[in-house]
Amino acid sequence: MSTIFNIAKTRRIGKKGFFTSHNRSRFISAAAATPSVLVPTNNQITHLVLEQKSANEALKTFQWASTIPNFTHDVSTYRALIHKLCCFRQFHVVEKVLDEMPKRIGSLPDEDIFITIVRGLGRARMIREVVRVLDMVVKFGKAAPSLKLLNSILDVLVKEDIDIAREFYRKKIMETGLSGDDYTYGILMKGFCLTNRIRDGFKLLQVMKNHGVKVNVVVYNTLIHALCKNGKVGRARSLMNEMERYSDVTFNILISAYCGEGNLVQALVMLEKCFGNGFVPDVVALTKLIEILCNEGRISEAVEVMERVEAKGGTHDVVVYNTLAKGFVKAGNVRGGCGLIRQMEVKGCLPNTETYNALILGFCSSQKMDSALDLFHEMKRAGVRWDFVTFETLTHGFCSAGKTREGVEIFELMLEDKGGCGGRIRCCNSILYSLYKNNNVGKAVEFLNYMKNWFPLAVDHTLMILQLCEEGNADEAKKILDEVRERGRAPSALVYASLIQEHCKKGCMKEAVELVNEMIGLGYFPVASTFNALISGFCKQGRAGIAVRLMEDLKTRGCLLDSESYGVVVEALWAEGDLQQVFVMLMQMMERGIALNHHTWNLLIRVAMKGKSENRFLQTGYMAKFDLLIH
Repeated sequence: MSTIFNIAKTRRIGKKGFFTSHNRSRFISAAAATPSVLVPTNNQITHLVLEQKSANEALKTFQWASTIPNFTHDVSTYRALIHKLCCFRQFHVVEKVLDEMPKRIGSLPDEDIFITIVRGLGRARMIREVVRVLDMVVKFGKAAPSLKLLNSILDVLVKEDIDIAREFYRKKIMETGLSGDDYTYGILMKGFCLTNRIRDGFKLLQVMKNHGVKVNVVVYNTLIHALCKNGKVGRARSLMNEMERYSDVTFNILISAYCGEGNLVQALVMLEKCFGNGFVPDVVALTKLIEILCNEGRISEAVEVMERVEAKGGTHDVVVYNTLAKGFVKAGNVRGGCGLIRQMEVKGCLPNTETYNALILGFCSSQKMDSALDLFHEMKRAGVRWDFVTFETLTHGFCSAGKTREGVEIFELMLEDKGGCGGRIRCCNSILYSLYKNNNVGKAVEFLNYMKNWFPLAVDHTLMILQLCEEGNADEAKKILDEVRERGRAPSALVYASLIQEHCKKGCMKEAVELVNEMIGLGYFPVASTFNALISGFCKQGRAGIAVRLMEDLKTRGCLLDSESYGVVVEALWAEGDLQQVFVMLMQMMERGIALNHHTWNLLIRVAMKGKSENRFLQTGYMAKFDLLIH
């Protein structure tokens, strides 16, 4: 044993090593007092070896146990030592341990020891050495390796290369006259499916049937999962019909697959089949089913499914409840979602930050900020931590509701609670957007300077863009915007507003429209001053028709047009002589309650006089409306 367990050849263990611990002193003192009674068992030594934190400590623990009077190692303690050595890739030491094992205890390494070595080599991805374990078996005079050991090697090879695994199967199992068992075929099926070789998987299935091997549920589930992963859910369902019995995994795979392709009807059919066979879906499949029901607006059915799963012994986790809470919010029933919090608490599934964030978002979206704030404070009372999403949602909610001051207060509370912004600029952009909507550019610039403490580079870029736009240098300003976007930052509404107005002044209408679309895509709806610049730009180029279509598009996106928006277009249409379209636009102003300014009133009178003099619109009844409007 000196070649392996010579303490002088091992690294010294520090002061906090195993041999200064209570474990060793306990055994030494106990053995000295009553050695015939308190000799440690092999099971105890096995656990001590497995608890060590390095290969060196495991070796020294094993040697120390050898010095205890009346104690003798056995196969189990050797297996524990070999396992620890494999964990730290000390395979050269493993070979020496194997060589000395018969001399020390008079026993050869058993099958489980060789399997331990195979798995250790597999974790180390030493594939060639894995196959050479069979040479070790021969070396120790063992009979032909068992199918269990061959299956262990096959399992390792499959994870690395299915072709190598298949060759091993042919040469070491088939050609030696062994018949693979269901575990062998299950390993091969896993290999084929992991590499998406589904056709080979079906061939293997046929081989099993031809050899009279009963195909177990694991093999079927493996192939069904591969089919679903490749979008062949119908074929997977057909394969399921071949099965003599199912498992809960079978239904979980198919329910999830049907949900993934949006086939709610078949997902529900599979759920009923699952219940009918005495199974309940797991939380993953249940979550997907709840999500698709909520997306379809079928909240009551989602609740019913949850209740049925629970009644049949299934479990719910916080993710399932959060999914349902988001469904209530999407359906506009935030109060119903709040009821879930009470239900979760009763059932011992405590709501987390995501639960509250979903409900706070719901109240913010409907501008019920008092209710959102109540939930915010409830989080603190319940011991649920606020995260950055919580603060961002509330800040955006207050700013969207026109309560910029409250939004700033939430932002400052975030700075206090989190010690900064965490590199997240959304709160700041929400505040800037609110100030922009209120045409309070001065305050916005003031807040930008305040932001420098956390986002110096973003603020510098924003101020540079604003300055360049003031100087009429839109091209350079656009280059800076491109640089900001490349860094993954979301520019503020001020940046877009300035660039749009400057491009419109220069007549670059295509670029201006692209910026408007991008701005709206980020959730920033341009105020009147911004889109009026766009409308005016088209009208100045004699493209009043495009301006009219743009106005219609802006209205559908939620932008509020004003008298200036209509006035510019009406004058352009008048100049183009399109009297009928002028009248249509004026009537739209009246219907939307938009007050006419002085210039538009004068134009209205001119339109009316011209219409009468040319005897136009008399057949349509429009002039009667004009007369009522004027008089």
